[in-house]
This record gives sequence, structure tokens and C-alpha cells, in this order.
Amino acid sequence: MKVLFTFFNPSGGMETLNRIRCKALNQTKVECHLLYTVDGEGRRNIKDIPTVVTSDEAAIKRLLDRERYDAIVVCTDVKLLMLMRKLGYKGRLIFEIQGLGTMSTANAVLKDISARVLGAADAVLYPLTSHLQRLMVEHLPGIFHYSFDDPLDTKDFGYAYYPPKPYPIFGWIGRIEENKNWRDYLLIGANLLSLHPTGYLWIFGDPSLSEPKENERFNQLVDALQIRSKLVMHANIPHEQMADYLSIIGDSGGLLLSTSILEGFGYAVAEAMLCRCPVLTTDSDGIRRFLVHDHTGKLYPRTDIGKAVGEAHSLVANLPLRNRIIANAEKHIKTHFSSDKYAANFIGMLNGLKTAKG
Repeated sequence: MKVLFTFFNPSGGMETLNRIRCKALNQTKVECHLLYTVDGEGRRNIKDIPTVVTSDEAAIKRLLDRERYDAIVVCTDVKLLMLMRKLGYKGRLIFEIQGLGTMSTANAVLKDISARVLGAADAVLYPLTSHLQRLMVEHLPGIFHYSFDDPLDTKDFGYAYYPPKPYPIFGWIGRIEENKNWRDYLLIGANLLSLHPTGYLWIFGDPSLSEPKENERFNQLVDALQIRSKLVMHANIPHEQMADYLSIIGDSGGLLLSTSILEGFGYAVAEAMLCRCPVLTTDSDGIRRFLVHDHTGKLYPRTDIGKAVGEAHSLVANLPLRNRIIANAEKHIKTHFSSDKYAANFIGMLNGLKTAKG
């Protein structure tokens, strides 16, 4: 069996998801390829997976004719979904949604694309996230729906020991854009630095994906809060090294902050948990699949900066609670989000579609 996964560019959570699921499915004798229509920094994370970067219709047509895929998964890009049918692809065509930003944005996008998706796709796929489940059922009725948890590489990505830093690190991963809510991170971080003056703020991301106006606002707030000397920007860290950085943050006595307005899954949070780095996050829908307050991490109501600072401080200062959360979180991710479980669910979906299509 041969499957093609597509997305706009190899970056962020989608690059991670595609790489992890290809590795898992390859181990079950499913050959996986990747197609991105635009290049990106995350491409250098990809190893041993046939990958094509092109938006050229003739090149995509040649790829389909040569590889004769049993199934194609198109994530988010409805134009590419329709192109697959236009180019004559007759196999199983699955439209995937991993997250569409805020609820208003998600509603608008799905309203706009629903007729085209229903006309071209055999099925839709999305993570077990309640807001996505509601939206997909509402906007895309009369088509096969498949929903199961995204995978993590629980075998090769995890905690690594390094000599502990002598100061706490408060980390953040994401693009400088509205849904990732960098503003709250800076506000919380500034307050935490007043409580822990030796600490530092570490930001991880891909600067090429940030919006110029948002970057300008970001820098203005950094200067207004007078925290530039405490801010360390890590650009385009190879994914395999992120386990090291997350482990270092955890062992520093600090934590990872996730301030997103809404997450479909939240790879940064789940991977931090796997690396024994405690997490404080907004009470965002997708996060609730794996984070239980005061059991596997800490939640705070979005925009409540005071509450967030208090919860973060307790993660730093209350060592029995911190150690319990770290142990519970690592165990929870390893137990419930393995790539083997994802591969079984994915193959079950393909087999179900094969039976349905005849």
C-alpha cells in the first residue's frame, strides 16, 4: 500500500505529524510519500521519506501517474484537493483538518470550502478535539468522518539529561501571530521574571512564518516591558534537538508556556510532557485530550494573566506537585499517544474506505 500526505509547507506541527506518521506506517509496510507546495525550514528535519516540493500541475500529474497512490491525504488545501481529481486521481482521497485557528476563523473557512470538499473527497479526517468534531459534522455532512488522536514518537523522542542550568527557563514555541497569542506569553513572562529575576524567556519558532506587523507589535511590547536582555530567540531548531531543549527547560526548574487561543492538537505541549518539561497552558480545547489540571500539567483561563502567573509560580516552587505532574505527564503521553496506535487507526480507516468504495 502506498500513501501520499500533502500540506502547504514543511513547518510546525504538520511537519512533525507527517514525519511521525510516515515513520509509523512504514513499519507496517505502508509506503509513505510527502508533497509540499511551498518549501520551508522544516524540510531539513525530513529523512528517509520520499518528498516532493512543487505546486506545478504537470509535475504533480507526473507524480500521481508514476506512484499510483492507494490513498492521498490532503491537509487544509482545498485547491490541491480539487486538483487531485482534476488530474484524474481515482483512489481514496481524504481531506484532513488539524486546526483552523480561532472559532470564528474555523467557521468561516469551513463554510467557504465545504461544497468543494464534499464534491471531491471520500472522507474527512481530524483529531479527537471537540470543537473540530462539532464544526466538521456541522459543515461536512454526508461523508465518511474519521477522528482519532495524533501520534507522538514515544520511542525516539524524549527526555535527555544535561547539567541543569542555574536559572529557570520559561519557554514558548510558536509563530508570532494572533492565534498563538504571543502577547500573553510576554506579559506572563515579564511577571515571572519579577518573581524569579535570574530567569530567562526562551522562544522557539520559524521567523519566516511570522507576519511583519505582528513582529513589529511583538518588539514594541518587548521593549515596553523592558525584558529584551532576558529574551533568547531560537530560530529553526531541528526537531530532533527539541527534545534536548525541552529537557533542559524542565531540568532548569522552569516550564513551557502555551498561550494559544485555540489548538487542534498542540504538539509543543505534548512533546514537552514527553520530555519531562512541565507545562502551563490556556484552557484550549485540543489540549484537554492530554492535559488534566494539577495531574499532567496546569491550565489557566485565557487572558487571566494574574492566574497564569500564580499557576506558573506554583509549578516552580511546589516541588512535590511539580515532580508528580512531570511523572504523570510523561506516562500519560507514552500510554495514550503512541505512533503504533495511530498506525492501527489509520490502516483501519483505509480498509474501511476500501470496502466502502468497492
